[in-house]
Amino acid sequence: MPLTRREFTRQSAFTGAGVALTGAVGSLATAPGALAAEDSADIAGQGLEQGEHGHGSHGPGYGPLIPDPEGLLALPAGFSYRVLAHAGVTKLESGEFTPSKHDGAAAFEGPRGVTLLVVNHELKGARTKVKHPVPLTEGLVYDPAAAGGCTVVETHRSGEVAQWVGIAGTSQNCAGGSTPWGTWLTCEETEDRAGQNGMTKDHGYVFEVDPCDRRANREPRPIKALGRYAHEAVVVDPKRAHLYLTEDADTPNGLLYRWVPPHGFKHGRGHLRHLADDAGVLQAAKCYDSGGRFVDDLSRATKIGTVYGVDWVDVPDRDGRTVPVRKQFADKDITRARKLEGMWWGDGGVYIVSSYARDESPLHHDGQVWFYDPKRRTLTLKVLLGVNPDPSKDGAYDGPDNITVSPYGGLVIAEDGAGVQHLFGATERGRTYPIARNELNLGSAEDPDFSEFAGIVFSPDGRTLYASIQTPGIMFAITGPWKRQSHRD
Repeated sequence: MPLTRREFTRQSAFTGAGVALTGAVGSLATAPGALAAEDSADIAGQGLEQGEHGHGSHGPGYGPLIPDPEGLLALPAGFSYRVLAHAGVTKLESGEFTPSKHDGAAAFEGPRGVTLLVVNHELKGARTKVKHPVPLTEGLVYDPAAAGGCTVVETHRSGEVAQWVGIAGTSQNCAGGSTPWGTWLTCEETEDRAGQNGMTKDHGYVFEVDPCDRRANREPRPIKALGRYAHEAVVVDPKRAHLYLTEDADTPNGLLYRWVPPHGFKHGRGHLRHLADDAGVLQAAKCYDSGGRFVDDLSRATKIGTVYGVDWVDVPDRDGRTVPVRKQFADKDITRARKLEGMWWGDGGVYIVSSYARDESPLHHDGQVWFYDPKRRTLTLKVLLGVNPDPSKDGAYDGPDNITVSPYGGLVIAEDGAGVQHLFGATERGRTYPIARNELNLGSAEDPDFSEFAGIVFSPDGRTLYASIQTPGIMFAITGPWKRQSHRD
């Protein structure tokens, strides 16, 4: 049953401040330094402040980042990394090179202490134009013309690493999401049809990859019930069985979606791929404020703690046969947002990233993280990054992308902005701190170019943080003295 404007307005009036903030992150200031609002009077520059105080003193995190003599990752004192996979350098068990352009990833517990990592490769267009595409492993190919797909990286306690193909012949596999039943849903961020950009099949779908059962991945089939559009990420509500999905698109801006399964459907390994193409209902979010006023774009929110009520509007043609899904709605029908990116389930709801907003949106920002509470049917702004005036300087963050909930409290966020690129954390009170900095300069000293971070996920035991530099495609295992971030920070 939809949450009506009248119900939400009455609820907001009753609670005074709207809906109480929940989840792992409380608030984050709008300044590029990304400080908690209650701390902003005391601390002027988040990046410098951490460098001055160092590990174990004032401020959250692990202290300043130490330059890497190998020119890959700067990490805090006591932390180290290991390269697990490197495009064009390491090899799959078939003898072919690791594919390039690492993106979204998930970690699964395997037998006898093994960790299985499913890794997206965001390779678009014809595979003939890609130096290191995902190999066309027999039985695992959807479209032989496409360059993308997923690999599985198997890490052992002994340090041994093996890699193989999970799915091939898909396109622009960007993010995705893990499932409660132990599989990975990989998302194609494209709307290419057969005949476009060399493709022989339609693309823009979600596929399921099982890291534990290679046979389950044979004869890949798109989950058409989840729609065909520029997919970014997907999250499963383990209690209600709904799936939430983001769309990274513009002209017009993309949408936040919810898929409601058909009556009697039970989730489980491989169940999604056997759904009818029109199974369940795909819906788009429509938000309104505490006064019952429709919100056309999420960039309208300029204050931490902003709470919107959410209704869900049915998608007319989820396969976008003649009109792309996001263009099937008038602007007054749904709520849009630019660069809807990573998602993660935690604290009984969904953390959702809008990476930035520029002239295609009503207002500008350099990053938002929202929390959708399915019980209250509300969307709360948890993180807001102001426009970064100089991304070339270290110490400020912009362009959040992939996201994960940390076992040590708060969030870990991958930066995909301009200039310097970081992995950074946000505490439960909303203060941010650096975890890693990409030091692999793909440009020159005069005109540096640093690739985005992607695929951040902790190991099942919480001891290792896995992350990738997307270009050329290097996957790291980061270890060190992880600690619970203090509630006082």
